[in-house]
Amino acid sequence: MKAKIVIISLLLVLAGAMAIQAQQQDEKKNPYYKQNENAKLTVPDAQWKKVLAPKVYNIMREKGTEAPDTGPYVHNPKKGTYYCASCGHALFSSATKFDSHTGWPSFYQALDKGSVVEAKDNSLGSVRDEVLCARCGGHLGHVFDDGPAPTGLRYCMNGYALHFEENPHP
Repeated sequence: MKAKIVIISLLLVLAGAMAIQAQQQDEKKNPYYKQNENAKLTVPDAQWKKVLAPKVYNIMREKGTEAPDTGPYVHNPKKGTYYCASCGHALFSSATKFDSHTGWPSFYQALDKGSVVEAKDNSLGSVRDEVLCARCGGHLGHVFDDGPAPTGLRYCMNGYALHFEENPHP
């Protein structure tokens, strides 16, 4: 039984690594992906569709979501910064990442006040707080008030909406 669990865990890690590599290849083809720019982007969805991978486009432009434990970065233990997968805007630090046991990468705080914006989401028969990239307006996930101290918030993000860069001192 333990051997099966180890094999399944290794397969999940390998699948996550392959997904990250494919996403990074797509980002290299995206002219809007610039980490050092903060100016607001206004890009038509037709243009986004040309430069984003289908899964990233679905999540970020059509407000989709990935199934739990299927996206990259859920179990990423590395230190660094998480960026918007569409435009490269800095969003979260690994220092605020925690395991929420939900199957999605979770953070208790955005990188700074200009990283994300919130909007009301009335879909699925309930009112939730949607989290969007402050630069490109891409859908990232939702924020809930059941997170850990010091903020009590849980930014529950789609892994495919994020790009991670390792940095030992985020």
